[in-house]
Amino acid sequence: MAVPLKFPSEHASAVQPSRAVAILGSTGSIGRNTLAVLRKHPRLRAVALSAASNAELLAEQCREFRPRYAVMANPEHLGELRRRLKSAGTPTEALAGPEALPRIASLPEIDTVMAAIVGAAGLESTLAAIGAGKKVLLANKESLVMAGDLCLRAARESGAVLIPVDSEHNAIFQCLPWSGAALDPAQTRHVEKLVLTCSGGPFLHTPAAEFAAITPAQACRHPKWNMGAKISVDSATLMNKGLEVIEACFLFGMGPDRVEVLIHPQSIVHSLVHYADGSVLAQLGAPDMRIPIAGALAWPERMISGADTLNLAAEEPLEFLPPDRERFPCLGLGMEAARRRGSAPAVVNAANEVAVAAFLAENLPFARIAKLIEAVSAKIPCGEADSLDIILEIDGLARTYAKELIYKGF
Repeated sequence: MAVPLKFPSEHASAVQPSRAVAILGSTGSIGRNTLAVLRKHPRLRAVALSAASNAELLAEQCREFRPRYAVMANPEHLGELRRRLKSAGTPTEALAGPEALPRIASLPEIDTVMAAIVGAAGLESTLAAIGAGKKVLLANKESLVMAGDLCLRAARESGAVLIPVDSEHNAIFQCLPWSGAALDPAQTRHVEKLVLTCSGGPFLHTPAAEFAAITPAQACRHPKWNMGAKISVDSATLMNKGLEVIEACFLFGMGPDRVEVLIHPQSIVHSLVHYADGSVLAQLGAPDMRIPIAGALAWPERMISGADTLNLAAEEPLEFLPPDRERFPCLGLGMEAARRRGSAPAVVNAANEVAVAAFLAENLPFARIAKLIEAVSAKIPCGEADSLDIILEIDGLARTYAKELIYKGF
């Protein structure tokens, strides 16, 4: 049974005059776009920023936004960050290590946490923010993919507010009916299905016979969105959409049989909600992540994002078509994990992260990414995922086996 998930009420009071924000993953695509929105709204203060290893950019962000804390997830780069901060006369306190991320995510003075760390690396800090009862903006889909039940339980216990930032889930969030401050199955009984749209990536019309020769540079050249390397590859394989199906099932209390995927190359309609009376509600906007970020930061109000206004008369015709699962098997692997639940999503996510990293390092052909994920999923037993320790153990087992297969020339 789906756990009722607390979302902000549409009748909530106005946005506070000043709010303290922590951005976990501030040097990534989502983090940079979040700071771009903050520049337009001085009442939103960046109190804590973090990066994996990009000390140079993090120091630049600290010089501009002057947060109280900056965290380098990789301790090897802490010295460089401190030197750069000292040279610029920036008073930010520099911290390091994975344990520092949950600390800043749960600071009492912080109201809002943007969870934008890519991959499983963002799980513990996201859970810490949820456990501390923060307003959590979920850009790290892997937290729900790996530990959806844990996240929902923690949110219910702490009173945390969860708002999805992925453009598709944010679109559904805007199209669903609300009653008070909670979304549960009883409130969505008139919803027939959710439809996640998908651009189709750079290889939508590429013959499958050419997939073996696809290079990392080609896979990262998304036709509509400017994203980081990992999510760009996921979009190229359609695994990103498979993971989003899992996320949607947890977020909105829907079974996988009520979540569909539709190819929409123009990336204007971000997702749709079908109702029992035949109505279909959709959210439209330019393909610019500042729009869902601004919406999540301001909810239940709206505020300027800096994105261009959509002019439908000037856009190319909008197309929709079903995905080809034979050409893009990663989508089916993600959807199957959504059906199996338990630890299956964590296994798929771990295998995919290893496969994408190997592909980007030119150690695994593009066409073998799905085959590697399938092989790991078949090997690692699927069980319950009712504790963080179990999830991390399963994650480790899946990564180890995936790396062994690659080492053996899979």
